[in-house]
Amino acid sequence: MGQINVGRVVAGGLLAGLVINISETILNLFVVAAPMEAALKARSLPALGGSAIGVFVVVCFGVGISLIWLYAAIRPRYGAGPMTAICAAAAVWWFAFVFPHIGNAAMGFYPAGITALTTLWALAEVVLAALVGARVYQEQPAKSSTRAVI
Repeated sequence: MGQINVGRVVAGGLLAGLVINISETILNLFVVAAPMEAALKARSLPALGGSAIGVFVVVCFGVGISLIWLYAAIRPRYGAGPMTAICAAAAVWWFAFVFPHIGNAAMGFYPAGITALTTLWALAEVVLAALVGARVYQEQPAKSSTRAVI
């Protein structure tokens, strides 16, 4: 079994993060912009500005790298390929999206409809990101421990 190829994790993770960022941009600018703005206004919160958006962009790249790292970590047990990428995506989706979205809904921060839509959207985007990023990942060859015999 080879070692995790950190360079490929970062490359695949950045690509996965790009997929997530593009998807989140579409979601937030076109799909849920009006209801999100109304939800923020109802709670006397300002619209998201540039610095908050910048944080979200960086976090999405972090999620992408974490996603491909998890894929690389479980790959020796589950095998390389799309099903392993989907397993990694399901775990990341649960911890990065489902769990916090349920918390936001339980606290009444966002309406249930927006929460359900954004949570399901996140499942699709994370699965797509995992499939794209996992195609970049390859294991490093195992280091051989050959000793010269005299």
